[in-house]
Amino acid sequence: MNIAILTSGGDSSGMNPAIKRFVEYSIYKGHNPYLIYNGLEGLIDNNIKKTSFKDVSGIIFRGGTIIKSSRSKRWYESKYRKIAYQNLKKENIEFLIVLGGDGSFKALDIFYHEFNIPFMGIPATIDNDIALNDYSIGVDTALNVIREAIDDIRDTASSFKRAFIIEVMGRECGYLALTSAIANGAEMCLIPEVEYNLENLKQKYLNEIKENNRDYFIAIIAEGVNKTNEIKQWFEEEIGFDTRSTILGHIQRGGNPTVFERLMAHKFISFALDNLTPSNIITFKNSKFNLEHIDDIVNSTYLLDKYMLNLAKPLMGI
Repeated sequence: MNIAILTSGGDSSGMNPAIKRFVEYSIYKGHNPYLIYNGLEGLIDNNIKKTSFKDVSGIIFRGGTIIKSSRSKRWYESKYRKIAYQNLKKENIEFLIVLGGDGSFKALDIFYHEFNIPFMGIPATIDNDIALNDYSIGVDTALNVIREAIDDIRDTASSFKRAFIIEVMGRECGYLALTSAIANGAEMCLIPEVEYNLENLKQKYLNEIKENNRDYFIAIIAEGVNKTNEIKQWFEEEIGFDTRSTILGHIQRGGNPTVFERLMAHKFISFALDNLTPSNIITFKNSKFNLEHIDDIVNSTYLLDKYMLNLAKPLMGI
């Protein structure tokens, strides 16, 4: 079978290990692997190339994606999807695997229903916001990038007796903020999914300053809260602390994939190639890999872990 892989949407560390495994395991199973460069734009522009071991040699440690990614406005016009279909027919591509998020999966699902090009999706997004799924490729590396940043910031926060507001990515999902706040001993965690209580936090912080001689604070805020500047001002005016804010931004997408990331990429791809069935997304739920139909993914809502949310309640003032 001629099978092609593409990466779509935001890049994430772990995509390159996944691409390497895709090529090597496809050849092992007797398939012909193809790489589609530049995501959905590459489908439209016929940037499709048959690949070999040599093309993926030495990429396992690299962040990002060697086959590039894109967000394509053209894809949402039917004439360009037809061009993409014709390109795949020219190359005799029989199956697609896409590394990306829910937007990428929805785009390919439209393609499948129009032209019957079978595809499978593998979650690859640091936002970790895919429904019915606990882990997406890129998450562990992003969390470790955040951990290193918080550790460094804590040094200067404690030295100068300051509060630091650290904004992490995740769009409308608070997974990175929630996990990072708990794992790194933050004093505050604000995420879009939970209504926080600043008055309760104020009383808690003032008591801690008075009774425990607390002399610095680390606050983790998800970008979806959109309150970083307001919380900085709140710390200065209500808590009385010299405060700095740091937006970590796109460094969270980069970096060498962690060992765990490389293993998960390897396992995701292996499970996909062992279970090639169209219009399914590979998910990792309750420590098991599963096949979920795209319709079930699209029609479900991603939910944060209840146990983690309970652990973080004191950091939200609830």
